[in-house]
Amino acid sequence: MSTRRSDVFRRKLARLGWGLSAPALTVIAAVTVFPIAYAIAMSVSNVNATGSGFSLSGITGSNYSIMFHAAQWRYALFFTIVYTAVTVAVEVVLGTAIALVLERLSAGRGWMMALLLIPWSMITVINAQLWGYIYNPTYGILDTVFSHIGLGTPVVLGTRVPAIAALMVADIWKTTPFVAIIVLAGLVMIPRDFYEAAEVDGASGWTAFWRITFPLLRPTIALAVLFRVLQAFGLFDLPFVLTSGGPGYSTQSLAILAYNAMFRDLDFGPGAAVATSTALLVVIGCLLFLRVFRAQAEREA
Repeated sequence: MSTRRSDVFRRKLARLGWGLSAPALTVIAAVTVFPIAYAIAMSVSNVNATGSGFSLSGITGSNYSIMFHAAQWRYALFFTIVYTAVTVAVEVVLGTAIALVLERLSAGRGWMMALLLIPWSMITVINAQLWGYIYNPTYGILDTVFSHIGLGTPVVLGTRVPAIAALMVADIWKTTPFVAIIVLAGLVMIPRDFYEAAEVDGASGWTAFWRITFPLLRPTIALAVLFRVLQAFGLFDLPFVLTSGGPGYSTQSLAILAYNAMFRDLDFGPGAAVATSTALLVVIGCLLFLRVFRAQAEREA
């Protein structure tokens, strides 16, 4: 009897929870689920633009055909993947090194963490404007430094490879602190007994790092990598402000390509196809990453 009453109470409590959550869920569906569903519908439909908006008619695969055959889409995909791989790899290495230094600080760690978070706390648009001033060939700091060492005036954002490198530097400067803080949180959770035992066994600091620190930090690093890949693959605001996707379309990411197709060229169907395919690639990549990480964790267990 008491079990039945408990089940009834839990069902009533669940209904109450759903009732209280309904307004928030409705808002989330309106601003998140509906736009995603509508973008998917646009990507497989004939989109007709009119003076009062646009309408969808029929089902077609021509939008994806146009996307796959476009050289700009192939380059944007290549650029986004390379950009994500390079920046995330550098940020993980630098962030881990910074976290190891911070973990060993006995005094001033709070101040160092506060200073470290300043780049991360900046809005990306402000960060892009800041680096735009640094790279400016007329009055930028980089121009002054290059002039003093006799290397002339650099045209960083006007050349393909330097522009890509400049974007990566700006991104790494901003987001490395984020990785460092996550790794530092994992470091402080490692029991000191492991290091004391390794010291008794005569293990060097390098050996202790590879045999103790790195294996125990692997889940934390995996979490940081997952967050950063999600952010980096959706790259938009930094190149949009700093390079506008140029020179040419050298720094045009998938997100910028979708934006230009939809809002500059008014090609709503192909633009929606780019956006939908990008989201699908991110989901597949995350699922594969989580599957590999889960399999590795099960083998180690």
